[in-house]
Amino acid sequence: MEDDTDGRRMSRTRRRFLLTGAAAGVTGLAGCSGGNGSAENDAGSGLDEGGDGTDGGDDGQVDPMLTDASEFEYANPGWEEHNYLLTAVAKNDYFQGSTTDLENMRNRDVDEVAHGDPPRELPDDEDEWVDPDTLVFVDKPGESGEAQFRETIRPMMDRIEETTGRSVEWQPVDSNAASVEALRSGRAHLGNVSTGTTAFAVNLGGAVPFADPVSPTGQFGYRLLALTRADAHDIRSVEDFARDGVDVAHSEPASNSGHQAPSALFDQYFDVTPEEDYEVDFSGGHDQTGRGIFVGDYDAGPICSTCLDDLIGANDDMSYDDFKVVWASNPFPPGPVVHRYNLHPDLVEGIKEAYIGTDWTGTDYAEQTGEGEYVPIDYRTVFHDIMVIQRYNGVEYESGNL
Repeated sequence: MEDDTDGRRMSRTRRRFLLTGAAAGVTGLAGCSGGNGSAENDAGSGLDEGGDGTDGGDDGQVDPMLTDASEFEYANPGWEEHNYLLTAVAKNDYFQGSTTDLENMRNRDVDEVAHGDPPRELPDDEDEWVDPDTLVFVDKPGESGEAQFRETIRPMMDRIEETTGRSVEWQPVDSNAASVEALRSGRAHLGNVSTGTTAFAVNLGGAVPFADPVSPTGQFGYRLLALTRADAHDIRSVEDFARDGVDVAHSEPASNSGHQAPSALFDQYFDVTPEEDYEVDFSGGHDQTGRGIFVGDYDAGPICSTCLDDLIGANDDMSYDDFKVVWASNPFPPGPVVHRYNLHPDLVEGIKEAYIGTDWTGTDYAEQTGEGEYVPIDYRTVFHDIMVIQRYNGVEYESGNL
């Protein structure tokens, strides 16, 4: 089978070489270390379950791969032999990676960006610098609702006003494309973008990623989960996503865990290529994917681990026991904080002080957002894997691809 990448026809074997040989390889994807998953399990880190695998459910079937949470091994879950209920992911604190994973990403020996262009430099001509009276902060689409997010983000907006001396206007958007367009047009000066959208924001929006959050307990990033319902006893692997009659949802085309990463990694590990081996039904977001699987609109799909955790926490009718995980990736970096490339350097310094120079541990902000501190990042190294995946998929950084 061949794939059209950047106008070239490329065999699937050749594509595999590009990912495993020329760019960090999937075995070390996202910098997984011994502390949060081992390269011994080169199909990524794994999840776990809360049942004992013996309950056949109403249909009398049994999933022989369903494994008890007590047998979960954090460093090597063994996805080839095990399925786990989502309960085990929560019990084993496995939704994220650690600061060790982050350090591995930051310390990569990478000379240039893997795909696309690097962030733009501050212009030499000071007349091109932007120095607004009001800073506009554009946010990625909120999974939990605008009212809730407005309440949680306010302390950070107040802090930016303190460190920059400027008022800050928070601007929610309803799509990742809208976030990038706000930055590109200059209507926004800083903000958050999603992981999969980051390279689009750099290449199209003039964004400069400068910080990523770490939780108060030292956790970092998120994982891609290959998910189905707990009672889907005949879905035991990503390979089953390609079976006739299995409806698979992805979130959005530019989403990392919702589309880009599974498009590369399902092909890499399982020889299952989304949009070739199964029809992709775009749900419109991670919340929609999770809800759709829960109610039976979809049978399975890839989903962001922390998004799913948040979704269940916000819905009393859902529980971890409702879902089963058949595979999980190593950690990915979360969406970064960015500023526009031509923002006045004094304002950039103040914004960085608000994020990197402020310890949020023990505050209501940290409790509400799960973000205790922000650490400086280099787009070239920390988002290397994301760019490798998008290069593997032949992604072109055009607005129509968001």
